[in-house]
Amino acid sequence: MKNIGFIFDLDGVIVDTAGYHYLAWKKLADELGIPFDEEANEAFKGVSRKRCLQQLLEMGQLTVSKEQFDAWLISKNEDYLSYIEGMDSSEILPGVMKVLDYLKERDIPMALGSASKNARAILAKVGLTEYFDTVVDGKAVTKAKPDPEVFLIAAEELGADVKSCVVFEDALAGIEAANTAGMVSIGIGHPDILTEADYNFKDFTEIELAFIKELIQKL
Repeated sequence: MKNIGFIFDLDGVIVDTAGYHYLAWKKLADELGIPFDEEANEAFKGVSRKRCLQQLLEMGQLTVSKEQFDAWLISKNEDYLSYIEGMDSSEILPGVMKVLDYLKERDIPMALGSASKNARAILAKVGLTEYFDTVVDGKAVTKAKPDPEVFLIAAEELGADVKSCVVFEDALAGIEAANTAGMVSIGIGHPDILTEADYNFKDFTEIELAFIKELIQKL
């Protein structure tokens, strides 16, 4: 068997922190008088905080100083952190544990590959730290998705062949990053949005363990 690896995004894949990000961006957008809804938030998924703010300001046609820009970055993150403070294992999305347990029982290397700089803290809060052999978060990369840097680093740290890695993503930018890296991409979410994914599932409850077993055999 080749050196395989399974890489998971965090927000919207393992836990629904994507919803907390939306609330934080919505709060800032409302303060700035910029119309912002869940549809607009789709473009923010899997994207760095800095790039998200740039996009928000572009939507509002606003130009601000670096000092104000940085202040809003901090403000948004503080709001987000206040939302996730009370997270626990009950917020792990349905069906996720079935897949994580299956892979862990078979000693399949697993990594977390997330743009979030709070990824390690969130994993600890929901009790999943021990499942991952490595965590590549927003503090470890210089290029945001759709650049494949986060997944390439994860593969390297797992000692896995790039072409033998599977990526679970809920964002189009993440699917594009996985595809660019030459990895197998699995979209978690609406197939009409994640059109470029190799496989699509609404959520992990739709994923049968037989599919995971077959996927491993194909790698």
